[in-house]
Amino acid sequence: MPDLPARTDVVVIGGGIVGCSIAYHLAHRGQDVVLLEQAQLTAGTTWHAAGLVGQLKSTKSMTALAKYSADLYARLEDETGQATGLRMTGSLSVAADDERMEELLRGAAMASTLGVEAQVLEPAEASARWPLLNASDLVGAVYFPGDGKVDPVDTTAALAKGARQSGARIVEGVRVERVLVDEGRATGVATSAGDVSAGHVVIAAGMWSRELAAAAGAAVPLQACEHFYVVTEPIAGLSPDLPTLRDPGNYTYVKEEAGKLLAGFFEPVAKPWAVDGIPTDFAFGRLPEDWDHVGPIFERSVHRVPALAEAGIHTFFNGPESFTPDGRYYLGETPEVGGLWVAAGFNSVGIQSAGGAGKALADWIVDGHPGLDLWDVDIRRAQPYQADPGYLGERASESLGLLYAMHWPFLQYETARGVFTSPFHHRLAAAGACFGEVAGWERPNWYAPPGVAPRYEYSYGRQNWFEHSAAEHVAAREAVALFDQSSFAKYLVEGPGAQAALQQVCANDVGGVPGDVVYTQWLNERGGVEADLTVTRLAEDRYLVVTAAATRVRDLDWLRRHLPSEVAARDVTEELPVLGVMGPRARELLAGLTTADLSNDGFPFGTAQQIEVAGVPVRALRLSYVGELGWELYAAPDDAVALYDAVAEAGGPLGLRHAGMHAMN
Repeated sequence: MPDLPARTDVVVIGGGIVGCSIAYHLAHRGQDVVLLEQAQLTAGTTWHAAGLVGQLKSTKSMTALAKYSADLYARLEDETGQATGLRMTGSLSVAADDERMEELLRGAAMASTLGVEAQVLEPAEASARWPLLNASDLVGAVYFPGDGKVDPVDTTAALAKGARQSGARIVEGVRVERVLVDEGRATGVATSAGDVSAGHVVIAAGMWSRELAAAAGAAVPLQACEHFYVVTEPIAGLSPDLPTLRDPGNYTYVKEEAGKLLAGFFEPVAKPWAVDGIPTDFAFGRLPEDWDHVGPIFERSVHRVPALAEAGIHTFFNGPESFTPDGRYYLGETPEVGGLWVAAGFNSVGIQSAGGAGKALADWIVDGHPGLDLWDVDIRRAQPYQADPGYLGERASESLGLLYAMHWPFLQYETARGVFTSPFHHRLAAAGACFGEVAGWERPNWYAPPGVAPRYEYSYGRQNWFEHSAAEHVAAREAVALFDQSSFAKYLVEGPGAQAALQQVCANDVGGVPGDVVYTQWLNERGGVEADLTVTRLAEDRYLVVTAAATRVRDLDWLRRHLPSEVAARDVTEELPVLGVMGPRARELLAGLTTADLSNDGFPFGTAQQIEVAGVPVRALRLSYVGELGWELYAAPDDAVALYDAVAEAGGPLGLRHAGMHAMN
């Protein structure tokens, strides 16, 4: 039985490349670290990863982390004496139609702003760089010279060795049975070899992370899906420096692998695996072949690289990997349990992300912040409902497929929809709403007029909804527009000391009289912006905070971490449906439905009043996100439809139009 210490600064759960990177960086920051692996290092997903190292990501911060990974892997061998197998072969992405080429060109343009070299190639130039390529139907390609590949097992070994050299303890064959939690904070782990107390616990357990976190009371929504690749028989003359080929239009990537070709697939509809939980003894495991599932995708890959068929198949591999509902991994401290950190759900980019993610999380633990904007991967973007296995089984199968799909502007998920709807939903659907989803909420993005289908037709130009949204925009400028703002997150903050607490958190002065509505930011200790929202004073010790739907969990977590025990913050989002009545004729419309004084003197901008509209009690906020006269009307759910009906009917003669989030934005 391994001899574990009774106490350490940080326990890292999981011995894949991500866990070893976290241990490496924590040890380099002077932390006492124990990494626990239930089987052997790399036994979960890392051992069968393709080992691709790409640098360009969707944002500046994510690109910085990926570039750091490549730099780290390049120096690890000199530091530790353990090779990583890094080869900077470059990568080549190809396009067989104008729309895909437009996407590649946009990526190349972004790369130029982020210090990532990108070369736009004609089809003949692409063939010269990749001699086995069928370029007959290509429009063009983009080559990234700074991309490469590593051996995942060797790189993990190098990180583990570097961690040990800096004092980390790595113990294999010890299963973490549960995270110990006391008064809302992680205090260590219970293992098959005894308990270990710790100031921080990091779950980097790949596919097992969801269940470990759930047992501790935290939501980490990820799902294992089957991921397929094939390896050919040896091909004579194949260069080890052949660039990685990405053919997203055919859902395929291809790389050289020890004199053979490895082709991996991101098929449009993936296969979730072990939805009800991952077996604890699954180590270095493989899943059954499924040619019925993969065959059509393989045929497409053969079109692009005929040598895949000509050489013959040596290995058909199927192994599970973790995927998240939005295709981005999780990093950070869970909002439910203090001191419990997560680095999981890497969506087939764990090798290229591990170096940067490990450094960012280590800095976050030690310094209290990661040093750069990590909202893209912040665990606090996850919503509790997303941890439901049924939801995950649907959404993960789509999110895997979207990795190589067209990344259209305004692309909407099709699966696992309808989690939250406002009381107005059916009325808005009847009015022609085309709904989008944010944080589980169905909310109108635009409205289709009679005879037009309320669905997106995606493109990189003006999409099919443009003129209809423009008409909504004109109505908000010139007449009156009706918005469903129910999805905005809302918190009730109350208790003695509520004013003093919010004055400390808010950049603006929220200490006015009851009825004042203040637009403000929440700042951190470094003067950076943590949130952007409104605060309405309801009474001496009672406030309403309204913020974005997407940051619902994150902002509430930030607030609660900065409130004294006598002040409570409660999420009341679903309790308060909201109609926005906006435009120069908004006062005229509402004046016909209420006896309240809506004049500038009677109802100034930035104030709230309890009034009746069409006999319905509402809290009305004189506020506007569209630059025009307007009110937000907060009603009880049971009264919401009656309020909507009265406002919609009264607005008809005044030119009222239903308006969606595209127009508001």
